[in-house]
Amino acid sequence: MKALLQRVRGARVEVAGEVLGAIEQGLLVLVGVQPQDDQAAADKLLHKLLNFRVFADAEGKMNLSLRDVAGGLLLVSQFTLAADTRSGLRPGFSTAAAPAHGEALFDYLLQRAQQQHNPVASGRFGADMQVHLVNDGPVTFLLET
Repeated sequence: MKALLQRVRGARVEVAGEVLGAIEQGLLVLVGVQPQDDQAAADKLLHKLLNFRVFADAEGKMNLSLRDVAGGLLLVSQFTLAADTRSGLRPGFSTAAAPAHGEALFDYLLQRAQQQHNPVASGRFGADMQVHLVNDGPVTFLLET
């Protein structure tokens, strides 16, 4: 799995003008699923998302996790993260999971996140979404399992 993690002061995702999910301070995470990914990969990614130290401590060092700051987690499926961009000028998507596999694994990740953390919000798998965010820093990391 690939995840583009962005530390945010606030973020929301909309479909057709309706807000589906929103958080205040926390992490906006765009999630891409690849064919070989499984529930173990999702569990590993979630552990990293909840514990990755990207928030400033009292001394201004990135030393606190999402759990430490009780921040929000906004998960948004984004199959384009799994695209093959190594050659040419058009991305290839043979490296992305089939929609049914991607949706099942994204739903699993979301369910596990909701069991382990609060607040958790999400977009809608496969929808044309508009994502709004105020990137804090900016702080952005690409995580891979």
